[in-house]
Amino acid sequence: MRQGCRRFVVKPFRVNLIRLCHGHTLAASVVAMDMSRAVTSATDDLLEQWRSDLASWAIPEEILSQAPESPWIHPVSMFTVDDEIPDSHSHRVAREAMPAGGSVLDVGSGGGRASMALVPPSTILVAVDHQQGMLDAFAVAAEHRRVESQLFLGDWPDVAAAVPVCDVVVCHHVAYNVSEIGPFLLALNAHARIRVVLEVPQHHPISNMNPLWKQFWDLDRPTRPTAQDLAEIARGLGFDAHLDLWEDATWGARVTLPDDERVRFARIRLCLTEDRDAEVAAALIAQADAAPRAVATIWWDVSS
Repeated sequence: MRQGCRRFVVKPFRVNLIRLCHGHTLAASVVAMDMSRAVTSATDDLLEQWRSDLASWAIPEEILSQAPESPWIHPVSMFTVDDEIPDSHSHRVAREAMPAGGSVLDVGSGGGRASMALVPPSTILVAVDHQQGMLDAFAVAAEHRRVESQLFLGDWPDVAAAVPVCDVVVCHHVAYNVSEIGPFLLALNAHARIRVVLEVPQHHPISNMNPLWKQFWDLDRPTRPTAQDLAEIARGLGFDAHLDLWEDATWGARVTLPDDERVRFARIRLCLTEDRDAEVAAALIAQADAAPRAVATIWWDVSS
């Protein structure tokens, strides 16, 4: 067992997933076929529970209607990559499966932290993201490291048919945004020759804001789904999934933003108006929002 994490390994039932060779990609219809083969009644219940749990995070309309702008923001400045990326358990799990000169597919890439950390040994980086600004930042980071990059704009798995198969697939901090998680995971698996590595918080990524929702709106927020739920779904789909739990001490320091920007982003996510900035700032200080985060690495090796 690697130092600093807890690992849970479960032996699932096996399913035969259709994979195409020689770099061809998997069409959406084939993923759908695999989905119908892989899902048992128990797994279908897990998938439905995942959908229901994610839906419970919707902001009530009476609050959303008061928001001066959309709270669902992902500023590019929060996802850019530094020259030096602190090593992590997820990076090590992906790196140990990467052959010299190998390729990595980064789904929901942002600026590329998950894949840039694999250079070297990887020399070919493939990115999928639904924001052009994120892909632009990814391209800059890849050029800075003098490695080849291929960029695909769109949502996963909608664009999967256009994306090449790679040695390792990484997907960091995306799964909680995906309601239809079954086809999403199957498409990740279909695009990996060796290993799939996901990283997610152990609880919903905006769970850290639950006390703020209570403070400003007297709103109790959900507690599910969790990383454990995601791992159970992966196992239910037939993957020999490992669940490693660890603490990311670098989380709060990953992106250095001016205090006023941090306050502004928090205020927008809380559906508050600009005149509440001072209250939000005080709440963030009290909450110590730069604290370490409990993280999970979910990974499996691809069956040949």
